[in-house]
Amino acid sequence: MLERYLPMLQWLKVYNRNTLTSDLIAAMIVTIMLIPQSLAYALLAGLPAEVGLYASILPLVAYAVFGTSRTLAVGPVAVVSLMTAAAVGNLALQGTAEYLAAATALAFLSGVILIVMGLLRLGILANFLSHPVISGFITASGIIIAASQLKHILGVEASGHNLIEILLSISASVNQINLPTLIIGVSATALLFWVRKQLKPLLKRLGMTDRLADIVAKAGPVLAVAATTLATWGWALQEQGVRVVGEVPSGLPGLQLPSFDIGLWQQLLVSALLISVVGFVESVSVAQTLAAKRRQRIVPDQELIGLGSSNIASAVSGGFPVTGGFSRSVVNFDAGAETPAAGAFTAVGIAIATLLMTPLIFFLPKATLAATIIVAVLSLVDLGALKRTWDFSRSDFAAMLATIVLTLVEGVELGIMVGVGLSILLHLYRTSKPHSAIVGRVPGTQHFRNVDRFKVETCKQIMTLRIDESLYFANARYLEDRVYDLVASHTDLRHLVLMCPAVNLIDASALESLEAINHRLADSGVHFHLSEVKGPVMDSLKRSHFLDELNGQVFMSQYEAWETLGRLTDCTHNEHATTSV
Repeated sequence: MLERYLPMLQWLKVYNRNTLTSDLIAAMIVTIMLIPQSLAYALLAGLPAEVGLYASILPLVAYAVFGTSRTLAVGPVAVVSLMTAAAVGNLALQGTAEYLAAATALAFLSGVILIVMGLLRLGILANFLSHPVISGFITASGIIIAASQLKHILGVEASGHNLIEILLSISASVNQINLPTLIIGVSATALLFWVRKQLKPLLKRLGMTDRLADIVAKAGPVLAVAATTLATWGWALQEQGVRVVGEVPSGLPGLQLPSFDIGLWQQLLVSALLISVVGFVESVSVAQTLAAKRRQRIVPDQELIGLGSSNIASAVSGGFPVTGGFSRSVVNFDAGAETPAAGAFTAVGIAIATLLMTPLIFFLPKATLAATIIVAVLSLVDLGALKRTWDFSRSDFAAMLATIVLTLVEGVELGIMVGVGLSILLHLYRTSKPHSAIVGRVPGTQHFRNVDRFKVETCKQIMTLRIDESLYFANARYLEDRVYDLVASHTDLRHLVLMCPAVNLIDASALESLEAINHRLADSGVHFHLSEVKGPVMDSLKRSHFLDELNGQVFMSQYEAWETLGRLTDCTHNEHATTSV
């Protein structure tokens, strides 16, 4: 039980010098990458740059204790930072103490929600976020994030929580573009795109190993940070209107309790829930992908506790909501991290940087941080998924498109809520009219197939209806109507078999429908039978009076039903369905 809630106890048993070396190397590499990212994502969330560093220290330690992924790197991420800005921006003015207090309260509330979900083992709730909805949400969020950073690239004032507001705000300020800022922003963006696409092949041609070249390329933002900071300092560009990070307080954050204002919590509750679920889905997807590569496993319910603890740790140290990041987790994995201790060592590196290096980033242009964000988030934009989803499922395409459009036009919170709602409604709609088929026997076999697709043997007095969906309140009435129509159109029918190989559940509404079908068929002189009922479903039926009142039988297999009922009806001359494969 102790290891269940403290996964750290499992990997500590086998921790040795080689593991320590691997974790330290990975930590150094991730630290170099995480510093500019943390600063950038804090600005994206509308917070002072140092808050990004604060959110990258204690949360990593907390995850090392409570998380189950060996390589997941926790910290500020783009989508959650955007959602934080959207949630807190409605409550307080950016740059005020109330804004920071609301952001830390949001992290604390999100952490509490995640831990409660983990203790109740509610990780399954994340399944309500379908992949098309998540893909559409991340694509739209990436576009909004990139657009929101254009103001820093151009050196103008702009605001807005959706794409239209942002673009209108920027267009109104286009005559105020600062040329030195524009040069820095465009140069940094071009450099980062070149580093992402071309640096690794170049380093490999120069003789560097594939792994080392990959790691150096992923740490490329440090090059842009160093170059633009030196240029700004050397040419005093801040005096020409280039906005810089400015003075960042040195020293570690003090521990403090977040605001416990009930009114504030009520205003943040929905946002905290959305951030918790979206962050959990993003984090678990990354963790599962990386764990599979090493034949390891994660425990999703414990991941909820690990991420919840990380968010509470962020809140008490003056940070904002965090989750597992894709790019830094991949770097952590490729750098050879063996255990979550690599994250704890990364936290030590960030803490040292917070203590000693903050004066060095005084002249860091905000345009460089904006370029870092733009290059990172554009890799998340996948408009091609629209066509792929359209080709495969029009209903999923509708949910994805609605999520993208509403996120772009109305903002991230409404977009994700409508996307989730559409996913659930579309699921209910699809399963309310489940696929069903009249089946017959493939000649000379014990197999039964759809009469509209195969040449099969049938009998006028026996009909088998295969239902290809679990039976519950949304489709119970549909089943009744389907059965009554079949009986009404086949006057010679004496036996109707409901074939149930795909039925995994029968709820109370569906049970009432089965009872109604049984009584109505009995009144019509038709025997109602079941075949291939799964064990758990049969257990549920045994707890009711349905089997006692059934006017037919329950057959283990459809072939048994065919043979038994065939003898009872003397169905010796079976017709062949006229359709073919």
